[in-house]
Amino acid sequence: MSSIIEGYNYDIFISYRQKDNKGDRWVSEFVDSLKTELESTFKEEISVYFDINPHDGLLETHDVNESLKEKLKCLVFIPIISRTYCDPKSFAWEHEFKAFVEQASEDRIGLKVKLPGGNVASRVIPVRIHDLDNEDLKLCESILEGVLRGIEFIYKEPGVNRSLTPEDDEKINLNKTKYRNQINKVALAIKEIITAVQNPSQQDEITDEVSKPVTTHQKSKKTPIIIASVAALALMVLGIIFIPKLFKPSEELEKSIAVLPFRNDSPDQEMYFINGVMEVILDNLCKIEEIRVVSRSSVEQYRDEPKPIPVVAKEMDVGYVLEGSGQRDGDNIRLTVQLLNGKKDQHIWSESYYREIKNIFELQSEIAQAIASELKAIITPEEKQLIEKIPTINLTAYDFYQRGRDEYLKYQFNNNREALERAEDYYYKALDNDSTFALAYTDLANIYWNKHYYEEYFSDNFMDSVLILCQKALSYDDQLAEAYTLMGRYYDAIGKPEQALIEYDKAIKFNPNHWEAYLGKGNVYLFQSEEMDMAIYNLHQASILHRGSYLPSIYRNIANAYRFAGFLDQVKSYAQKALEIDDDSARYYNYLADIEFDLHNYDNEIEFRKKAYAIDSNNISALSNLGRTYVLLKQYKESLIYYKKWNDRLSAGNILSTNYMHRIGYSYSKNGYEEKAKYYFNLQINYCEEMIELNRRSSQNLSVYYDLAAVYAFLGDKDKAYKNLRMFNQRQVMAKWAENLINIDPLFDSIRDEPEFQQIASEIITKYQAEHERVKKWLEENDML
Repeated sequence: MSSIIEGYNYDIFISYRQKDNKGDRWVSEFVDSLKTELESTFKEEISVYFDINPHDGLLETHDVNESLKEKLKCLVFIPIISRTYCDPKSFAWEHEFKAFVEQASEDRIGLKVKLPGGNVASRVIPVRIHDLDNEDLKLCESILEGVLRGIEFIYKEPGVNRSLTPEDDEKINLNKTKYRNQINKVALAIKEIITAVQNPSQQDEITDEVSKPVTTHQKSKKTPIIIASVAALALMVLGIIFIPKLFKPSEELEKSIAVLPFRNDSPDQEMYFINGVMEVILDNLCKIEEIRVVSRSSVEQYRDEPKPIPVVAKEMDVGYVLEGSGQRDGDNIRLTVQLLNGKKDQHIWSESYYREIKNIFELQSEIAQAIASELKAIITPEEKQLIEKIPTINLTAYDFYQRGRDEYLKYQFNNNREALERAEDYYYKALDNDSTFALAYTDLANIYWNKHYYEEYFSDNFMDSVLILCQKALSYDDQLAEAYTLMGRYYDAIGKPEQALIEYDKAIKFNPNHWEAYLGKGNVYLFQSEEMDMAIYNLHQASILHRGSYLPSIYRNIANAYRFAGFLDQVKSYAQKALEIDDDSARYYNYLADIEFDLHNYDNEIEFRKKAYAIDSNNISALSNLGRTYVLLKQYKESLIYYKKWNDRLSAGNILSTNYMHRIGYSYSKNGYEEKAKYYFNLQINYCEEMIELNRRSSQNLSVYYDLAAVYAFLGDKDKAYKNLRMFNQRQVMAKWAENLINIDPLFDSIRDEPEFQQIASEIITKYQAEHERVKKWLEENDML
């Protein structure tokens, strides 16, 4: 197969040492991955020369076959730079790397080409799989006569320096690189060079100094190396001073977008159809990993209160904004879409469409792919397949589904319960017309969750219908992110955090912009696994994908994660961010009170709690916290006043919360009401035992065992107290409250000085402190502290 440029035999030549492809066959996997990426990067087929059984370790006297020189007539040369590649005695170095540089320096293109953006690039694209010794680095740069700027595939941990693999977690890798992203960078670098070569007129602008032939040198020739080093240093200095000025690239926006609600150009028609078109285009964009797309719920705020494009872009934190309008015209649809530079409110691209309704899925897919092309985002074959998938061939079923979605969004944005009922009815009608319509099953599961969560909480069959509906949906389409997210919620609620994380990861695989999956993961790590670094990471991802009404709650969960990890400055920072959005000063004062509690500044805490409650008497958590703090201050009458207010408010509102009953019991006991105290202690015991039997979330994060231990310690049943404390001690104990309460919780006063209690307390605190230091290191490395 020849090159796409006449006169060249290959587009790409891969050079490597044979020993670097032994064992895990890293080079072969890299080549296969690159070929796949090239298929989605170029319209033409790109030829790659890769010798699966190369000569290696041969001396310079080896007679090189003429066919190799022909194969070196390629557009791009990719050396796999390893610890062993920079060896003048190796075949790859002498007869491939050096030979290509010499040959390319003298051919009609030259070793260096000017890119479309104005920068200059070498036709050699080094791929580094190890850090190099300084001597080898200098040797490599002497051949290139410039700084080695490669694309790194290096995985690092303390004491680890090896080649990056597709399975490596970029969050753990000190280099923070992801294998697939690096493959993509290689493909894009190749595309830039080949595009430049295909437009030879640009090459005339390259100075003679840049394009002059390059002379290669051997390691043993000291004088030429010195001259080359001085020349390279001079070029580097000149480059630092002049190149940024000569080739200053135009401002490059992040590949992020907000899709605004489309305008209905037919006021006499219902909005559901145009809303549905807008939502599917947004959902299709969400499937492209290279583009960050803020959620539908984020942009709904601009439907009735439009703002200038730069304001929208700033509030949504995106580079681009998409506007659209359309109307249904009988069996046809008219649609106009416009892509704008969000920062400057400048037109980038627009298109008008007039299509038959029966082609609606193709149209929505076509628009999403056109936008991705304008953003220069790569769509992988897998992503393309997801975007082009047709959810149903029955347009009547699809029409009912769109009506259902529109009603559900009315419930979501306005808490309209009647709309929820109407949505459910439409989804059933959709299934009446297409019993294999996977999305309709998924949305029915979501409606069931919203309607029945609290009434089924203590049921043995809790949310089984949600699981069944999601499994039904996935039996027809196993790539539905929404179904996997709902299953993640289900497994989280029934106390199976490991399975919940698996389901959330599946959701993110099929929709990298699915903010609810990131939120779910973050909450699992926050409340169950207690891995606060992962909680903060995933909640942060949710916060950049969702910029709507739920954002303050996400910020508060991030604040909780920082609090549990013991970083109080960040707690205040994220509580402040939430306050700036929703102006909920009552919640803000409660967070300030939490900080004061952790610092044992109880008078300050009480002041903030009372301010919070004065502003919002519906925020009753302030009451229970005041009851707790007055107990710590041994002001038991005050404590009981607030606990009774809290409990009365719970009862009046029929609110599900019994995990503080033993605190009320303790307060009653200290005020001399022993029968009342016994009642509340038994209520707490029964609640905890039921949570353990039902395997709910609280039993998985082991907090119920802490509460049981506290009750039994106060009641004098030491055996049960220690049994439950030992169960609680199995957790990671990342929560800051564990360190506080294990030292100050008055329910443990009767056993606090006993050796076994001291041993357990010491182990809990030691684990907390070790985890605190681990998370601190991670946060510092990721600029989150």
